[in-house]
Amino acid sequence: MIEGMHELAITQALLDLVLNKVEELGAKRILKINLVIGDLTGIVEECVDFYFETLSKNTKAEGAELSFRRVPARARCRDCGTEFNPEDLYWTCPSCGGWKVEITAGKECYIESMEVE
Repeated sequence: MIEGMHELAITQALLDLVLNKVEELGAKRILKINLVIGDLTGIVEECVDFYFETLSKNTKAEGAELSFRRVPARARCRDCGTEFNPEDLYWTCPSCGGWKVEITAGKECYIESMEVE
């Protein structure tokens, strides 16, 4: 896959959502969009910024600021219940060494809020 194509689709969906919402609200324009992005999504903020600037031209979102809140990866061991932040590629439980882990955070990708005029 071409680098950045993932962000292009996400940014287009983001723009569609906020433009629909701004029309629904009858607002004049969007000033700021607050996004929550998990570290495991692979989303590159700079790519989203670039695509947003390009795609939002001549819309009520043109010039809006994008604010990103990152969510670190978090996991829970299914054997002993320990919750931990995985720090390497080997997601083993730091308490019991078990490999049966479930992801509990880090896959988020949503609009938390937006400011409109």
